[in-house]
Amino acid sequence: MSQRKFWMRWRVRAGYLAGVLYWLLARPTPHSIVYGAILTAFGLLVRGIASGHLRKDRELAVTGPYACTRNPLYLGSALLAAGFIVAGHSWIAGLLVGAYFGVFYYAVMRNEEEDLLARFGAAFAEYAARVPLFFPRAPKVPVEPTGSALEGGKFSSAQYMRNREYKALIGTAVGLGIMWLRMWLRARTGY
Repeated sequence: MSQRKFWMRWRVRAGYLAGVLYWLLARPTPHSIVYGAILTAFGLLVRGIASGHLRKDRELAVTGPYACTRNPLYLGSALLAAGFIVAGHSWIAGLLVGAYFGVFYYAVMRNEEEDLLARFGAAFAEYAARVPLFFPRAPKVPVEPTGSALEGGKFSSAQYMRNREYKALIGTAVGLGIMWLRMWLRARTGY
């Protein structure tokens, strides 16, 4: 098993452990939760827009945010992680979340690159040569969707729903609610 496959396999299991440790180490305040929620809203927006342009396993997404970064969903997830780092108000918990994201998501992105290259060949190679892996930049050349079932590469709310991106919204709301619970428990018990 390749090293990247190993990291992908353990991503979810390690995520549960990281989540529990983050919760135990977090020292949220009302302000940190509000500021974190604002940052997570940007992450949800990026993910939502990206999911409305993505037809998973059917087409190479090159429009919308995919014209600026090959991984807008993970960019949105990074903003979500940053929001939870802020909400947690603990540098140790923040380091834990940052390390988890950096280790696991880099491996996931690289593995998906291999899959996309195998599936889309030269079209993906040309796209990857123009568009950065993660950190977005303005597109150098307007990207035209080729054979896209999405109307001219426009955002599709139906596609957003098919991709079940609303689950990220629900998960984020639950996570921020858990931060409020953590804050309340700390106020009651001192820990």
